[in-house]
Amino acid sequence: MKQVVQNLRSGKVELREVPQPSVGKNEVLVRTQASLISAGTERMMMDFAGKSLVGKAKDRPDLASKVINKMQRDGVVDTLSSVFARLDEPMPLGYSAAGEVIAVGTGVAHEFTVGDRVAVAGAGQANHAEVNAVPRNLCVKLPEGVDYAQGCYATLGAIALHGVRNAGVALGDRVLVVGLGLVGQLVSQLCVAAGARVAGVDHNLERCMLARQGGAHWAVGPQGLAEGWRTFTDGRGFDAILICAATDSDGPIEQAAEWARDRATVILVGKVGTRFPYATYMKKELTVRVSRSYGPGRYDPAFEAQGLSYPIGFVPWTERENLGEVVRLIGNGRLDVKMLTTHTFGLEESLKGYEMIAKGVPCLGVVLRYGDGKAQGSKPAQAVGEAKVAKTEGKVGISLLGVGGFARSVILPALGKLRGVELRGVVSKGGLSSAHVTTKYDAAWAGTDADTVLRDGGTDAVMIMTRHNLHAQQALDVLKAGKHVWVEKPLALTLAELAKIEKAAAGAGRAVMVGFNRRYSPALLPLKAKLDAVSGPKQVLVRINAGRLEEGGWQQSDEGGGRLLGEVCHFTDVCLWMVGAKLTDVHAVQGAGQDDYVITLRFDDGSVATVFYSSEGDPSQAKERVEVFGGGGIGVMDNYMSTTWSVKGRKRSLYKKPMMTGQQKGHAPALAAWVRACRGELGVIPTVQELCLSSRVTFWAAESIQTGHTVRL
Repeated sequence: MKQVVQNLRSGKVELREVPQPSVGKNEVLVRTQASLISAGTERMMMDFAGKSLVGKAKDRPDLASKVINKMQRDGVVDTLSSVFARLDEPMPLGYSAAGEVIAVGTGVAHEFTVGDRVAVAGAGQANHAEVNAVPRNLCVKLPEGVDYAQGCYATLGAIALHGVRNAGVALGDRVLVVGLGLVGQLVSQLCVAAGARVAGVDHNLERCMLARQGGAHWAVGPQGLAEGWRTFTDGRGFDAILICAATDSDGPIEQAAEWARDRATVILVGKVGTRFPYATYMKKELTVRVSRSYGPGRYDPAFEAQGLSYPIGFVPWTERENLGEVVRLIGNGRLDVKMLTTHTFGLEESLKGYEMIAKGVPCLGVVLRYGDGKAQGSKPAQAVGEAKVAKTEGKVGISLLGVGGFARSVILPALGKLRGVELRGVVSKGGLSSAHVTTKYDAAWAGTDADTVLRDGGTDAVMIMTRHNLHAQQALDVLKAGKHVWVEKPLALTLAELAKIEKAAAGAGRAVMVGFNRRYSPALLPLKAKLDAVSGPKQVLVRINAGRLEEGGWQQSDEGGGRLLGEVCHFTDVCLWMVGAKLTDVHAVQGAGQDDYVITLRFDDGSVATVFYSSEGDPSQAKERVEVFGGGGIGVMDNYMSTTWSVKGRKRSLYKKPMMTGQQKGHAPALAAWVRACRGELGVIPTVQELCLSSRVTFWAAESIQTGHTVRL
């Protein structure tokens, strides 16, 4: 299928051929018939993408600060690698579309059926693409009489409607709309529909005329407003002011103080400067609110991705209800969106639309039409770019399930340097990432269906880098297909899943590897050698300054399983590997922070290892530190930058990060060892029993936290 994307590094907009997305749980698959280019919003995105790195940093100082912290902690090379990998990833454009349902995922069959006409919303979901997979709470049915070209306005309408709801607009209110772009026009019409007396202001007088055609009682330029606002409001000022402009200037919010009546409401719908004159706002006791995009539920993964419903008695108007109300208002004629469409292009001509916007050609609503306007039946997700069907003889054919940021910035560059390896298939749920990686790394094909990998005769081995809840079943499927498997940690999210994998791998003769790369790190190998030479008990302390995750992220959901299972297994593996003795006891406690754990492991030779994992530290400081004690010596590995060994009062260096290289965490040698194992040298990687033990320790730690008792093995 075709999709419009933008390169974040250069700002270039392209129409690409990508695999059709697959439909997931709580999703519908929609064949797009019309999508809306919001000239203001997408122009802003184009401007940002076209800026230099310095320009991007000035525009987003919050992200620049994170980059600086990462440079201080991990070094310039690793940081730039991550930044460029992110900028290199094509960004899907569009967030407001309409089309016909062609497939229904589990959990939504009671609401949607194939053939339903729907409006869909969401950046990254309702894309300018021929087919989109959209969560149920971002999808509503179109009423009879509302065509696709009208329905594709639903998202913009929901933004406007939520702003009006925040303003509490009522019959007879005097309302001012600042900025009469696409959202401003919709806000104006909605306020009129609510029975308000509406005024609008914009530098563009043609937009003022359009607002009056849409029902606004008065719409003028800035000078006209300055001269007449008192007359329009009978000298009292506006009851509500909705700022829909897009500017870095503080002018709109400063001027709103003058136009507002005592105790009025000022709503920020558009992105404007926010430094306001405190004295005026205080004396009038003005209320300022920032309107949250489409409405309640926006930015909540539980609502948008998982399909959670809010209690209607407390949240009657979610973003989904707002979308539905907008298409109903269009259907009954109270909201006229046809008058807002200034240009229409076919999808094949979509780049002309973006070129027009980039050149500053006057426009408002730009609609993209797809095909002949009649949705075709559903087709199975197909691989794209199958130019190289046969694998090169003698090479290990490797396919990837999942190509997130870690895969793009770390795994794929390392994999590309290995000899005797051929990249076969690349699978991602949406298809855009897999198509991009296929082109960049010269893979055989890109797809969205994991079964394609299992059926591919040229795929000898599969790397699983999907979300954590998928790892175990995908690993079992790969082993059943007779292929080698690499699972990026964690291996599983339940003890039962671990047992199944261990059983399936036993006697299979396949190379099973988990991404426990630290045991291959050149910064840790010298410490392991020192401890191996110690005859008595040893002590190991692994300290992780993990930092906090954003609330509501997938890592903390059922998909991720939490950081104890999903992340700490890395470090329990380091402890088990470092000590090398039989584990006898696991005891763990949890702190009050987001993710604070102290896990103590005891071994049959008297050794002790501790994992100290904290989310509450300073992210500018080193993330990982390993200290080992034994035989009268102390070893310290500091953030994969340096390793030292001290004994009898003398310290000497065992490792120092080479100049102009990133942290050496062992990813490349771990991959190389796994590829050797795929060729038959199974002894160069840990046994499945070792890998499962490193994972089981985290489950025992969770049990110890819950019960308050030590788990004795």
